[in-house]
Amino acid sequence: MKQDSTRNTSYTVDCEDYVHVVKFNPFDSGDSCSLIAYGGNNYVVVGTCRFQEEYAEVEGLQYKTLRTFHHGIRVDAIAWSPETRLDAIPPQIRFCTAASDRKLRLFTSDLQDKNEFKTFDGHSDYINDLVFAPNEGQEIASVSDDHTCRVWDLEGNEKAHFVLRSPGMSVCWHPEEAFKLMVAEKNGTIRFYDLITQQAILSLECEQTPLMSADWCLKNTFKIGAVAGSDWLIWDITRSSYPQDKRPVHVDRARLFRWSRVNENLFATTGYPGKTTTQLLVHHLGHPQPILTGTAAVGSGLTWHRTLPLCAVGGDHKIFFWVTEM
Repeated sequence: MKQDSTRNTSYTVDCEDYVHVVKFNPFDSGDSCSLIAYGGNNYVVVGTCRFQEEYAEVEGLQYKTLRTFHHGIRVDAIAWSPETRLDAIPPQIRFCTAASDRKLRLFTSDLQDKNEFKTFDGHSDYINDLVFAPNEGQEIASVSDDHTCRVWDLEGNEKAHFVLRSPGMSVCWHPEEAFKLMVAEKNGTIRFYDLITQQAILSLECEQTPLMSADWCLKNTFKIGAVAGSDWLIWDITRSSYPQDKRPVHVDRARLFRWSRVNENLFATTGYPGKTTTQLLVHHLGHPQPILTGTAAVGSGLTWHRTLPLCAVGGDHKIFFWVTEM
């Protein structure tokens, strides 16, 4: 399916509720399908996707729900564990959520009889982001409006605690830098912490606020991207603590920044939900203009497929998917 840079979605999946957050599994789960999780007002749905871009026998998108997990409260963020395996016997699904009651919930399921979850307490304000340790999956890091970044073990014990100078908006853990944690703060500062010494080792500055989202490029550990105000900003940390590249892209304010997982020059940003729609822009560092513009009805969440140049956004009773060029 050839896409031009207009607003048409490539595919959609219908959902029973408003989708607040959507997340492709970034890890290899041992199965040819792509795992995706999305969160609504009181549940998390885990399903599989197969796209025609990968499989000749698939027309468009094949989506299948594996299980719906009762959550009891609005889901604000989802992180996948690298321990999720569909090729194990029995299979294991593991993910963690952040919710509006300031708690983390760790879910583990074999998609049959075993469905358990643990609740982690400690944050005193809204949790904005969370991530699993990318290699072993034995720890979870979370950032909050309470001006802290916390690292937890899988029993919910706090293993590290970093005091921030403003709300923590994004936290990233890179598989090639397992002993470093990247934390982005609303005041425009991005810091890297050494998890062994529990000290800050490097900081980057936006010089503008509010920083709403930042991401660490999977394909190039020196590249960091963020959105602050209405701009996107890109750093090469070997060159400077200030952005090498920045551009105003969203008329109102930018909300989310996510690197593609297959190309270090490809990334997507979303604007704030306006009265009716949210704008999704896909950018390539080699092009002066966005290479794809999409709109979603009051969209939220933004996630890239693990192996395809394809991203998804949640919305009103739907998930929207866009395929772009490499």
